[in-house]
Amino acid sequence: MEARIEKVKQQLQAQGYKLTPQREATVRVLLENEEDHLSAEDVFMLVKEIAPEIGLATVYRTLELLSEMHIVEKLNFGDGVARYDLRAETNKHHHHHLICVQCGSMSEIMDDWLTPLEERLEKEYGFTVLDHRLDFQGICAKCNEKLKEQEAGGSSEDKVSSEV
Repeated sequence: MEARIEKVKQQLQAQGYKLTPQREATVRVLLENEEDHLSAEDVFMLVKEIAPEIGLATVYRTLELLSEMHIVEKLNFGDGVARYDLRAETNKHHHHHLICVQCGSMSEIMDDWLTPLEERLEKEYGFTVLDHRLDFQGICAKCNEKLKEQEAGGSSEDKVSSEV
C-alpha cells in the first residue's frame, strides 16, 4: 500500500500538488476498499474514522482532483450516484463492469477484450484509443436463479389453481 501512496504522491507533485494528510487519508480509504466502488459519502464516512477533522467538501475536492488526474475513475452506474474506483497500475485500460439491474450488484471483468477493436480502429481510422470503459447492464446469476425459482414455483401453482 505504501508504494501505491508514494506513486500517487509523485503523480500529484508532477502536477504541482501536495499529498496533504487529508488527500492521503482519502487515498488510503480508496486503497483499503478497492473492490467496493465507494460513493463520495462512503469515502467521507470512512475517512472521518482516520481524520475526524476532515470535511465532506474536502473529500469531494480530493476525489475530483484524483479523477481529473486519472488516478481514480469516476463511475456512474445509472443510479444517480457517482462512485470512485482506483485505477490499477498494471492495467493500460480500466476494467469493465457487470451491473445487475435487479439487485444493483457489480462484478468486474479484469480482462481487456477490446484490444482487437482498438487495433482495428487504429488501422482503419488512424484513431489511437487512449482509454475506454464498458459497462454491461443485465441480470446477475443470483437474480437469474431467483427468477427461475419463481417461474418454476409459479407454474406449479398455476397448475393447481387450474385443476381446482
